[in-house]
Amino acid sequence: MEVRYDFGGDEYVFVDFDIEMSLEVNFKVLSICQDLEREPIPGVIEVCPGNASYLVHYRPEEIEPDKLVKELRQREHQADRIASISSRMVDIPVLYDDPWTKECARQFGDRHQDPSVTNLEYLMRINGFSDKQEFIHAHSGRPYWISMVGFVPGTAWGYQMVPRSRALQAPKYVRPRTDTPERTVSHGGAFMAIYPVRGPGGYQLIGMTPVPVYEPEGRLVDLRETRILAKAADRWKLRPIDREEFDAIRAAVEAGTYRYRIIEQEFRPAIYFEDPERYLNRLHEEARACSKS
Repeated sequence: MEVRYDFGGDEYVFVDFDIEMSLEVNFKVLSICQDLEREPIPGVIEVCPGNASYLVHYRPEEIEPDKLVKELRQREHQADRIASISSRMVDIPVLYDDPWTKECARQFGDRHQDPSVTNLEYLMRINGFSDKQEFIHAHSGRPYWISMVGFVPGTAWGYQMVPRSRALQAPKYVRPRTDTPERTVSHGGAFMAIYPVRGPGGYQLIGMTPVPVYEPEGRLVDLRETRILAKAADRWKLRPIDREEFDAIRAAVEAGTYRYRIIEQEFRPAIYFEDPERYLNRLHEEARACSKS
């Protein structure tokens, strides 16, 4: 569809690229937003990316609305020639099929499509898996592209970097839960999300990570400045762990000594689309080499 530019009151411009999420569209959105951060337009206060759109907050006393839209259209056309996007590979340890989210699912079974099975078993069935380890491998085997950050502070929306035919699907609960444990790994629609704080929710519950994605106290070194782990254009690699490693990582988090495994990389969309599997493997190997050095 044609890119749509709308005004949101006197201080916002909403730029809408498409009605559905795709990596192609999100790459373009994030390349524009990163470009606006590197070379800001005078009068622009903040840029917030979405799955297939972005929002610009500006000062109308510094730049006229029509002039701003003209500038944004120029950035749009420049994004057709995306060379690279600044991205990070982030390791997310996950205890799949953990006792806490299973207990939460049991408590809210009357709101689920099938309370006779766990959420993970339900997703196995509707996605055509009979073996739990095969499902976990499919869920964690390829990184999740963080397309946007929003809703509750620290909530990141992860879109797995696989062909659409292999994308796991998960309907939301029939009625939302009134409670969900903090750090729950969940899936809704085609998106993976980790609950940053305890609260209501409707995504399917399949695991727990021992590391926070939102840390308002700033006790951990890697979150001291941002308080939030996620950045749009991150690639989160979910790494299955057992209960022993979960407890060890959690103890390090509680002691304030835990360090996230984060590798800065340049992501090149054109090379990715030529051969996604090969390119992701190459980036993963480069990240592993950097973490060892």
